[in-house]
Amino acid sequence: MELTPPLLQLATQALDLVLDFKRPADAVLSAFFREHKKLGSHDRAFVAEAVFGVLRRYRYLSVVVPAANPRTLIVAWLIKVRGMSGATLEQFAKPELIAHIRNAKTDDLPLATAAELPEWVIEKLQPSMSDADILALGRALQLPAPLDVRVNSFKADRDSVLARLQAEGFVAEPTPYSPWGIRFKEHPAINRHPLFVDGSLEVQDDGSQLLALLLGARRGEMVCDFCAGAGGKTLAIGAMMASSGRLYAFDVAEKRLANLKPRLARSGLSNVMPQLIASENDTRVKRLAGKLDRVLVDAPCSGLGTLRRNPDLKFRQSPESVAELTQKQAAILRAAARLLKPGGRLVYATCSLLPDENEAIVEGLLAEGGFSLEPVNALLAQNKIDLDTGVMLKLSPAVHGTDGFFAAVLIKAAMVKTAV
Repeated sequence: MELTPPLLQLATQALDLVLDFKRPADAVLSAFFREHKKLGSHDRAFVAEAVFGVLRRYRYLSVVVPAANPRTLIVAWLIKVRGMSGATLEQFAKPELIAHIRNAKTDDLPLATAAELPEWVIEKLQPSMSDADILALGRALQLPAPLDVRVNSFKADRDSVLARLQAEGFVAEPTPYSPWGIRFKEHPAINRHPLFVDGSLEVQDDGSQLLALLLGARRGEMVCDFCAGAGGKTLAIGAMMASSGRLYAFDVAEKRLANLKPRLARSGLSNVMPQLIASENDTRVKRLAGKLDRVLVDAPCSGLGTLRRNPDLKFRQSPESVAELTQKQAAILRAAARLLKPGGRLVYATCSLLPDENEAIVEGLLAEGGFSLEPVNALLAQNKIDLDTGVMLKLSPAVHGTDGFFAAVLIKAAMVKTAV
């Protein structure tokens, strides 16, 4: 693709809109592309790659330019990350800017700059991680995520789907951990493929797929996905239940549940009941108290484990927003816990890297009594999955090639009959 002055100007305009960090970068870009309908697919791809490329390396690029603004940051990204030659860029940037970027000293960068993580995030990670591990994590989060899909086991099996995709020329392989996952080397437009259209495939990260496995829902059970969102995990759970029993999909956002409807229709599942709730204390929730076999709480969180996909999140979260989230997480987990029968299973999960949102929330519920921890490594071993991160699931892009995920499995105490 040939870079032209108008295309560089468009990328600069798009980045300028994103850098106020008021809205998610992908939403800003979608609106930008709607306003520039005549842009071809290659031009759109360049604009998106430039915007996300700068967001991934923003701290580093800000060091190598004399003044950080959208245009200089994109020029620095083209030179330092894309490896574009100074000669090619001379028609777009002044020679002194190119020379400054090329000669900038980048040895001995502070950890926050090298890892591309805010200082407050590093401070929260340091009690449980070495600086070398934080740097490795930060570098892994700077890389684009692969495209993982889940084979809908209610409609198809992974081996036959993988064989078909490979026969059609796709470079794909099984994901490292999920028994239903397939990973593509490139990012094909899989949403147009017949297997996606008929509901045999859903886009879902390998780590996310493991949450359904840990929940372990069975045929005929009463189950709830407490924070269902657009329903990726709901559909994985429903397939595990072979479309039997009852699976409640709760969420407080009507738009997210609306996005579940077409996916649910494609999936072929008939046991899912999407329900809009006002809060975790909604009467629809309370009337299920003590009746459910299993509950998944994929809690609203900072999303810092998804920085490969959403690099702008590190600029849109703060210690204050995380403090608010932890209060919400504790309240949601407590409400979800009330739904379980004695002996029922509760899975708490986030796509956060922060102990405040993960272990601390689980330990808070355990301290209240009535629940015990089920070791995740034992559950994974039972399912013949070669993955051991201890009693709780802690997935890292640096170690596992997945998004950053956390999960803990809790069992509600069985009622003990006391002698009269």
